[in-house]
Amino acid sequence: MSDAKTMFQLTGRGYAPATLGKATLLIIDAQEEYRSGVLQLPDVDAASAEIALLLNAARKLGAPVVHVRHLGIPGGLLDPQGPRGHFLEGLAPQPGEPVVEKRLPNAFSNTELHEHLQRLGHLDLIVCGFMTHSSISTTVRAAKDYGYRCTLVETACATRDVPYAGELIPARQLQRMEMAALADNFAIVVPQANALL
Repeated sequence: MSDAKTMFQLTGRGYAPATLGKATLLIIDAQEEYRSGVLQLPDVDAASAEIALLLNAARKLGAPVVHVRHLGIPGGLLDPQGPRGHFLEGLAPQPGEPVVEKRLPNAFSNTELHEHLQRLGHLDLIVCGFMTHSSISTTVRAAKDYGYRCTLVETACATRDVPYAGELIPARQLQRMEMAALADNFAIVVPQANALL
């Protein structure tokens, strides 16, 4: 093991993982596309079970929950009018839980996410959902610009195999690399939901 340090460690700006009772749970794009559509994720079922643990615990505590839903292409990916745009079974919002609809990977871009979070009053966000290398990464990075402290639950996120330079980067390898990048300077990463329960 080298003595390499994260940017958080080098700058002294790290923080402890959030606790569900003092944070907002932000669930990004927990939609059917990732289970049965073109964008199927290898670990979607395991990640969905982890998201459900966080969601049920947050509801029992009365902690705020914000759902993000990607509005895709009618008749195509994440079709907002078809079943692939629907929330995954067991992860749908309950009455009173805000839903932010987005058209870009960054959930803050041209949406009311920041305003919803400001009303809820927590600087700490617990983030989970899909896809790690896309909407999770861009949203967590943007959250830092707004002054939020993100805690990312690794097993409550998933991504897909991605082609690059004539080869296929396996989803789990891409997930690990993206988590390492985010843990360097953008989020505190915990391994699984139980770490916060």
